[in-house]
This record gives sequence, structure tokens and C-alpha cells, in this order.
Amino acid sequence: MMCRQIAIGLVVALTCLPDGVLAQDRGLAIAREAVAKDDGFGSIAVDVEMELLTRSGQSSKRQMRLKFREEDGDGDQILFIFDSPADVKGTAFLIHGHKDRPDDQWLYLPALKRVKRISSSNRSGSFVGSEFSYEDLGAEEVGKFDYSYVRDDTCGKLTC
Repeated sequence: MMCRQIAIGLVVALTCLPDGVLAQDRGLAIAREAVAKDDGFGSIAVDVEMELLTRSGQSSKRQMRLKFREEDGDGDQILFIFDSPADVKGTAFLIHGHKDRPDDQWLYLPALKRVKRISSSNRSGSFVGSEFSYEDLGAEEVGKFDYSYVRDDTCGKLTC
């Protein structure tokens, strides 16, 4: 009987705490809900154009295909394949995301006919000359991040 009273008291105490105390749990719950709504897509392929701008305003464009494949029980897989310009054509970058450990990443360099594994300690390097790093392109698995609920805001007629 005493254990039951303690358990009920704990539940009451937790529900009466200020919003900020459980902000981390609430933030995590929101993140999990957002991911759950995206589950089940299976796979998708998209064509993408990346534009690189220099400080002087010069522009170069890169065409690539991205393929995403959802994996049950582990992180998703993402494949980037560059189609142009000629200096990056055939370059491919594969990410195998994991929910509870660092992603596996590989870069295929056609000029060398080699696959290079991108180590966890080397993910701050520039991704094919862009402002992105290899780390920026990793799979976004909920368990790898910390979340915190901040507040509700008005977004037009909606509450966000």
C-alpha cells in the first residue's frame, strides 16, 4: 500500500511541475512524433542542383541525384550521385545512418577509381567544395540529438 501511495504521489508531483522541468521530455516527444509521421515512405529519388558562389560572386552549378531509402530497425540510407560538371561527374557519396552510433559514410572518386571511407574524426571537411561538411549531411536520427521544448508560438492562425 505504501508503494502505491508513493507512486501516485510521484505521478502527481511530476504533472504539477513547471513546463520547463520536463522541457527535454516534451521536446523529445515532439521530435519522435514528427519522425513517426514520416515513417513508411519507403524510398524516394530527386534531382538536385547545387549552386556554389565565390566571394567575388562567381557561380558554378552541380547537378546531382539523391536517393533515399528507409530502413526498418536502423537509420536510413542516402546516396548522392553527381552528374555534372565534368570534374565531379560520377562522384558518389553514400550515407548509411544509424540510430545509436555514428553514420557510416563512403565517397567514390571516379578519377581514382576508389572508394574512400569518411571516418568519424574527418567529417568536418568540405563536401565536394561546398559550404557543407560531411557531418552536415548525416542522417537525422532522433536518438542522436538532445531536444528541449521552448514554447508555443502563433504561426498565422495556427499554434506552433
